[in-house]
Amino acid sequence: MIADLRAFIEILRREGEIIDIDVEVRPHLEVAEIHRRVIAAGGPALLFHRVQDSDGALVTNLFGTKRRVDLAFGQHAEKTIAELSRLPEELMPPSLGKLWGKRGLWRRLAKVGLSRSRRAPVAEVVQSEPKLTRLPALTTWPEDGGPFITLPLVYTEHPETKGHNLGMYRAQIFNDRETGMHFQIGKGGGHHLAVAEAKGEALPAAIIIGGPPALILGAIAPLPENVPELMLASLVLGKKIAMLDRGPHQLAVPANAEYVLSGEIPAGLRQPEGPFGDHYGYYSLRHDYPVFRCAELLKRKDAIFPATVVGKPRQEDFFIGDYLQEMLSPLFPVVMPQVIDLWSYGETGYHSLAAAVVRERFGREAMAAAFRILGEGQLALTKFLLVTDQRVDLKDFAATLECVLERADLRSDLYVFANLSMDTLDYTGPEVNLGSKGVLLGVGEKKRDLSREFKGPLPAGCSDLRVFCGGCLVVSGPSYEGDPAFAEVLTGSEGLADWPMVVLVDDAEKATRSAVNFLWTTFTRFEPAADMFTKSEAVLRHHRVFEAPLVIDARLKPNYPKELFADPETASLVSRRWKEYFPAGLEMGDSDAAHLD
Repeated sequence: MIADLRAFIEILRREGEIIDIDVEVRPHLEVAEIHRRVIAAGGPALLFHRVQDSDGALVTNLFGTKRRVDLAFGQHAEKTIAELSRLPEELMPPSLGKLWGKRGLWRRLAKVGLSRSRRAPVAEVVQSEPKLTRLPALTTWPEDGGPFITLPLVYTEHPETKGHNLGMYRAQIFNDRETGMHFQIGKGGGHHLAVAEAKGEALPAAIIIGGPPALILGAIAPLPENVPELMLASLVLGKKIAMLDRGPHQLAVPANAEYVLSGEIPAGLRQPEGPFGDHYGYYSLRHDYPVFRCAELLKRKDAIFPATVVGKPRQEDFFIGDYLQEMLSPLFPVVMPQVIDLWSYGETGYHSLAAAVVRERFGREAMAAAFRILGEGQLALTKFLLVTDQRVDLKDFAATLECVLERADLRSDLYVFANLSMDTLDYTGPEVNLGSKGVLLGVGEKKRDLSREFKGPLPAGCSDLRVFCGGCLVVSGPSYEGDPAFAEVLTGSEGLADWPMVVLVDDAEKATRSAVNFLWTTFTRFEPAADMFTKSEAVLRHHRVFEAPLVIDARLKPNYPKELFADPETASLVSRRWKEYFPAGLEMGDSDAAHLD
């Protein structure tokens, strides 16, 4: 049970998992570059005691390895959720004996919830004239619009039902009192704001920074809309979440937070926010978003500001995301009975690609399971879904793709759905929040043996060709600007018909160095409705009939945002100062190649 951020820091100190940095550092680019190099080398959490032009210490990379994630969250919640998932089967038919046998579970669940008090560590200092520009918030990439709070826990309540939502929505600091509020589509906080705006009212809100690590897990968990995130946080914590009761006209907030920005989101007010170097590995662009106005700043006397840095996978968010999937996986068959296993790939930003093992009890039932997945909460933002009925390890992407390609009949098993809402951070579609989805089924008996070696000359116009896995070729060709139609031309190339999938990229050697590289390069750079090609023009029963090779155009397109790269001047500065930061020595990774093997 880790009650707050400083308790977690002490655990990390005891385990040799954190390093103190006592020299002054800049929150503008320098800290982020240090962080990226440390995480690229699998290094420790970092506690910066002197942040230029800022009040308070700063800690990053808290969750940058699987070991630290395990230290933060433990196995308590995983075991409880797994036991809960078995209840429908184990308690039927119900009996007193069966209920008594679960008494340990009932005792654990009795500890879940909220407790309230009128005093709290976070209220040691209350500033009615907040100076948000004095927070040690980071500017992490050279073209970012400014400093961002990157681990904000945004708490709101439904204006009518008072049901609460805790979400992680980045907050760009505009001035001493205002931040952006990056409510993406499908997010609970945005739904609360819509209700308030319909009534012509401001939405009370609080930005919570720090507190029990369990709050972070609850905020980012892909829970159903009406399931309170604080309840999951309490379950992970193993006890009730202590809340500071500030009276009938103020939102209650976690008592053990480091900072709380208390205020409101005015109805109808929008302001440009961004750009921001995001977890897809590209900049999310400047768009109008709601504005949060801070009325009071609450904090501890010696407050510590937690932050993270996102970018090309794998970064810190990857380890938390995978832990969440592991923890929640026993619930998938309960919520979606046809689904045996499900995995979203963090290397693609999670929403770009998922794979599922499903039950196929009658013909085409797998597609019913696919529809169920694509209609479930945040899974509805999934761009491409692979589906099989074979018991394959979904974490082994190459094995999963081979399993599907061995069984897929492209004429009937590949579905493309255009004109749908998509993840706000995915810019492959025709406009923000709009795009398409693809589903590829690979069920039943094997239909083919996959080719594993390419024989013959390079297809005309290609500069390089690599085999990623059985049935999947990766080829380099001309840039998209040089020949936009080359992917379509490639469908007729000699020697490719035996390959179910061909991926056209800008650099085949780089894209095939690892599964991480292939996943990131392919699935963050194509949109199903615009970038999948086949030589067949047939439409049967209003269904597009695909034939091998299926060519995916994963080249960078002119309308895509820029890929993230470190500022050269800052990179040089960090290289020169490395021994100042770490006089006892620490391995230095390559921040721009953190996702490469």
